[in-house]
Amino acid sequence: MDEQLFFKKLNNLCTSKEIFDFLSCLEVMSDTMASGALKRISDVEVDNNGLKNRGVLENEVFRALCFQFEFQSSKLSNTGLLNALQALIMLRVDPQSTLMASLFSESEERLGKGQLSAENLCALGESLLELESPNCATLEQIVNRMQEKDIETWSPREIVMIYKILEVTVREEKQDHNLLSRLNSVTLSKVSQLSPNFASVILNSLVFLRQTRAVALVTALCKHSVKHVPHFTDYELVNVLEAFLYFGHCEQSLTEALEGYVPKSILTMHPQTVFKVMQYCCQKMILSKPIFDAVAEGFISDADRLTTDQIAGYIIPFGTLNYLPPSASSLFRKLETVLHTRLGHFQPHTLLNLLHSCVLIQRYPLNFLPKIFSRYFLQKLQAQPPGLNRVVATQLTQLFLTVTLECPFYEGPKFSTKYQVKALPMPHNSCDIHLLKRVKAGLLYLLKKRIYFASEVSTPYFYAVDIEIKLDEEGFVLPAAQCEEVHRRIALCVDGQNRFCANSHNLLGEEAIKQRHLRLLGYEVVQIPFFETESLENCRKMAEYLHKKIFPYTYGLSN
Repeated sequence: MDEQLFFKKLNNLCTSKEIFDFLSCLEVMSDTMASGALKRISDVEVDNNGLKNRGVLENEVFRALCFQFEFQSSKLSNTGLLNALQALIMLRVDPQSTLMASLFSESEERLGKGQLSAENLCALGESLLELESPNCATLEQIVNRMQEKDIETWSPREIVMIYKILEVTVREEKQDHNLLSRLNSVTLSKVSQLSPNFASVILNSLVFLRQTRAVALVTALCKHSVKHVPHFTDYELVNVLEAFLYFGHCEQSLTEALEGYVPKSILTMHPQTVFKVMQYCCQKMILSKPIFDAVAEGFISDADRLTTDQIAGYIIPFGTLNYLPPSASSLFRKLETVLHTRLGHFQPHTLLNLLHSCVLIQRYPLNFLPKIFSRYFLQKLQAQPPGLNRVVATQLTQLFLTVTLECPFYEGPKFSTKYQVKALPMPHNSCDIHLLKRVKAGLLYLLKKRIYFASEVSTPYFYAVDIEIKLDEEGFVLPAAQCEEVHRRIALCVDGQNRFCANSHNLLGEEAIKQRHLRLLGYEVVQIPFFETESLENCRKMAEYLHKKIFPYTYGLSN
């Protein structure tokens, strides 16, 4: 049969039975046709979980094809040899079998003699990379042969293969820095030609190879990837998001692309992909209501099939970024149901992170706190990394404080004073020093003397106040050091950009709970957000602004 007609018919067949029946009718096939048949069999019989039906390997027609390749390997064309090798690896044929040994030996011999074209080298490299333990020496030989060809002329497929080979050789501590630098440079010039798959693979390789200095290439690939968000597979999108996180890259256009893609695809996206999207938003402090609302709906539908880590990954960003979606009541009702069913399956630190994130947005896990505050659970926290360190103790202390202040009816076990921290550090929420200086200068202009306010004041309730002002019963300002006759305490929260979600006026969860607790502890909280003070040109303008914020019912500044 004519080869062109053969492949046209072959590619229309959708089951291995149809392929074997078709092949049985042919008296003669070229090695290219035979290897193409093996390739088609692997296409229909192999999925993400591997070979669907091992009975295929016992089929008489299949065995006859393998016999031809095993005993006539030296007579095969390069294309027939390498296509067959690739298909048999995909079909999980034992790499130690005589068939595979014959094909490997013949391929390596032709490689050594320089008889393989660039396309052949690509096929051989891709085949070897599919093996669990590829021969590093052979891969290096492929790279050397490829370098005999001008690197500037390499195709995107060839570039991708070399990156993947370099991932293997770096494990063997044989990284070629000169080649990698040249490869990065050439890839930069060809970014626009890369398919979604190739862009994802290269970004993944750059992460693996720790190419933090390849800034121009990473930036170009990230911008290029944004265009392909709707076209990535789940696995590819995860790779892209991991690269954005690893290289610290952030693109508003990526957020917009995800906002267009996630709500439409949430019910078909793999949970790990959704997990990675939420991780990206959380680490970049991006509060995207379209994404978060869609993820909330996805959780309500799919929570029962999520792993415990995925459950935490879906929910924690809501607390971190201080956001309740429209479906909040259904979302947290579903979460409570899942926790009742699978509480014992969670790792201790994962469970603590999850429950702590809930209280940030006033969702109180009262049914589960007896477990969290139990001596047994604290011992489990201590036994697993990072142990009961300051961050963990801070979360437990804040849970205890939340229950004490916001759930006074809770009568279960309390958090032992032995582990409580004296002050709650806010890693994301440290005060904006520049803004704090401007506010202090404005207060000094307003109150005339520095003794009338204190900054960075520790309270007996774990929290630190940015600026504290004390008033007597008649509303007069008292010296900050005075402890008697204090009738009112005003806590100024000097909220720089780092206390808000990115490009937003929405407070982060850690700062929101702090201000909520300070009010419950008797403070009058006055928020001084960065976006209200940016336009204040001088000290007097700041003083006038502070006067209106802190003392709204008194006369303005005198001249």
